[in-house]
Amino acid sequence: MADLPVHTILFEILTRVPAKDVGRSKSVCKQWYALLSTQDFVRIHCSRSLVSSNQRVLLIDDLTCSVHPIIFQSNDYGPSSIVTFPFHHQNNDVSILSHLNGLLCVCLNHTYELLLWNPTTTAFKHLSTPDSHGFYINNLDAIGLYVDADDDYKVLHIKRRSGVLGVYVYSREVDYWRNIPFITRQEYLSPHFNWSAGTFCGGTLYFTVCECWIGGTNVVICFDVNSEQFKEISFPPVPSTRMVQGVLVNVKNELHMFASTGMFEMTIDLWTLQGDYWIKVLSCPPIPPISLSLWCDITHYVTNGNWFVMTKLGKLFTIEMDMKPFECFYPVTWFRGFKGAVFVETIVSPSI
Repeated sequence: MADLPVHTILFEILTRVPAKDVGRSKSVCKQWYALLSTQDFVRIHCSRSLVSSNQRVLLIDDLTCSVHPIIFQSNDYGPSSIVTFPFHHQNNDVSILSHLNGLLCVCLNHTYELLLWNPTTTAFKHLSTPDSHGFYINNLDAIGLYVDADDDYKVLHIKRRSGVLGVYVYSREVDYWRNIPFITRQEYLSPHFNWSAGTFCGGTLYFTVCECWIGGTNVVICFDVNSEQFKEISFPPVPSTRMVQGVLVNVKNELHMFASTGMFEMTIDLWTLQGDYWIKVLSCPPIPPISLSLWCDITHYVTNGNWFVMTKLGKLFTIEMDMKPFECFYPVTWFRGFKGAVFVETIVSPSI
């Protein structure tokens, strides 16, 4: 260690400190500011920050926006910190569409504008443009946030407008939207199909596309973020005689799906994707009837081999899972987690 340059030692130390401390360290001197602002530093710091202890839950209601640590030992949230939105909004009308490496892609519901926002550093970037790019319509559009092989953070925006599909990619590096081709089945353009937000895993964005009635069509659309090619794969083989809903989650860079069937009484299976095929990991015991009003605020997470289903009112169920422990936290409301998200505290900037 004594033979290492001071610059290298400093780099190794500071890439391991919490994100908020990095922000404070920038004011130490010009040399530190320059070091802590390099893309190499941000990339390495981010990779070392992606641990469960740095995960935070952000919750939005009509009056406040709060951030909570996660206490895995007690299966609960820690004390909250109130967050002030750094951008103009009306009555907290902010929907969370996607999240990755500390960045949130959000929509201002009163203007339909898209933004990238880092709640830890408070930095944000408007993505809307005068030529109508970067405007999101609920129940018609789908959003996915990802990073490509060149470490460029990008937003994929799938727009359905009067039976016409438009697909656009925003690049943080060049601060520009561009159109890319995507040919799919005409029926998927119908508002009868619900597109999920994109889940980024292993260089691919995954979207569930589900028809909103019993016995409807359910598929998964895959977008390779480097080749920018789309393909369709099948849904897990769950019964189609009841309402079907699939929630995708990245667990240690492997794609999993919680596939639920039923509505008032639910059966939930956990599947993992291997190649283009789904392998069942486990089946949870049937969940007793749940009021639909509670489903609107549902959050679930898995840790230490147990699966917990929670609402803002407290824990509903604990389901023990006979599998090797893994730590993962994933928030979801009944259809989309607009009012809650899990993010990791990083210094990744929404703009270059």
